[in-house]
Amino acid sequence: MPTWVGELDRSAPLRELQVDPAYRAARLLVTVAGTPQGQITVPLVDGHAAVDALAAAIESLGPADAVAPAPVSHEPITVVVPTRNRPEMVARCLRAVLASDHPALTVVVVDNDPDDERTARAVAATGSPRVRYVREPRRGTSVGRNRGLAEARTEYVAFTDDDTEVDPAWASRIAGAFAADPDLACLSGPVLAARLGSPEERAADVALAWNKGFTPRRFTLADPPADSPIFPFSPGLFGIGANMAVRATPARAAGGFDEAMGPGTPTKGGEDCEFLVRMILAGHVLGYVPGAYLWHHHRPDQNALRHQMEGYAIGLGSFLAKVALSRQGRAAAVRRLPAAVARLRHIAAREAGAGDAVPDDADQTRARGLLTGPRAYLRSRRAVRRAGGSVPPLVRRAVSGLRPAGRTAPGGPTAGRTEPGRTEPSRTEPSRTEPSGVPAAPPETDTEITGPIPPVDSGPAVRA
Repeated sequence: MPTWVGELDRSAPLRELQVDPAYRAARLLVTVAGTPQGQITVPLVDGHAAVDALAAAIESLGPADAVAPAPVSHEPITVVVPTRNRPEMVARCLRAVLASDHPALTVVVVDNDPDDERTARAVAATGSPRVRYVREPRRGTSVGRNRGLAEARTEYVAFTDDDTEVDPAWASRIAGAFAADPDLACLSGPVLAARLGSPEERAADVALAWNKGFTPRRFTLADPPADSPIFPFSPGLFGIGANMAVRATPARAAGGFDEAMGPGTPTKGGEDCEFLVRMILAGHVLGYVPGAYLWHHHRPDQNALRHQMEGYAIGLGSFLAKVALSRQGRAAAVRRLPAAVARLRHIAAREAGAGDAVPDDADQTRARGLLTGPRAYLRSRRAVRRAGGSVPPLVRRAVSGLRPAGRTAPGGPTAGRTEPGRTEPSRTEPSRTEPSGVPAAPPETDTEITGPIPPVDSGPAVRA
């Protein structure tokens, strides 16, 4: 049924809800002084919900005083928005980012191989000195994120997509999470549906399951989560690239994003999952921060939804191919194969239960994508290496913490870990650097070694 989407703060007086009568239900994010507690769905009659109905639904979330305020910080932060040929979406995204309560925020819009100047004009139209426009000659979301990471002059770097709208406190809470936990190298947060008016938007919300809940989490290789038997090879467990932030130093040292993966490449996706898994395997701490939430505009029609679901299946197949190409990754993944098969069945069941708007051929599309992914990755990896792009290895060193699920590495649960932010020395000669700041790839082998991504001055950036 058509569902209205909004927010409700428990610290404010509760009032009845009245929206367009076309909506049959309301999905409300419930916050406590701005910190999210959970979501509720209430039925609407002629677009109306009474106070007592709202109060009963809110009470199901538990007491308001159980919600701890999200930490905030005003340490400088850079927000990177990669895009291509979607100026209207960029303009909407920038309006939300620039409404941030963070006083030391810079935005880098990376325009990947654009067909025209529309995105540059959209950036200029903001009139904000905080927004920088960077034209990147190569396509791909990973290329755009790497370029933004190289351009950033702050240690905290956040990534979002052009089809999102961030909460005004998003950047402050990202900075606050890093400031509160010095070991944290990377984090993600909830990705909530901005609209649920069409059947396709509602199907995407269920099938993609991008909202990982409202409980803070912390992930390390030394302390595997009990609810993920395939950890650390857990697609979606850590979050997605539409809402992700890093400390620049360890992210650059890890090689940034794999430019053979993601939208704009033959693999169509998988780059965010691969990056997060690689950060875990490097010994870093990842976090999930419910307070750093944003709103995502899902695909509104079936053709777009089918394309998106196919892209994610190809991306997952590409990610699995990269795991298989890594000797250590392959050995660890094989031991998790039964759990992985069960996880794929869970994904299939979730998509099947997402409503009538899910394409009828969803099962075949998923299977075809999983089979296509490995070939797509090999083809894309070869092309990226020939162009001098970044294809970081999944594992850069021996990872003694990478062990069968449920077993402890010799020497205790922290054996084999590195200190946050540290990397092992490269086993190759220093790599040459391309203009984007991404090291050129080494000769093609199954185990790739690349250098870190340094900040660079790659020519003048246009300031809006």
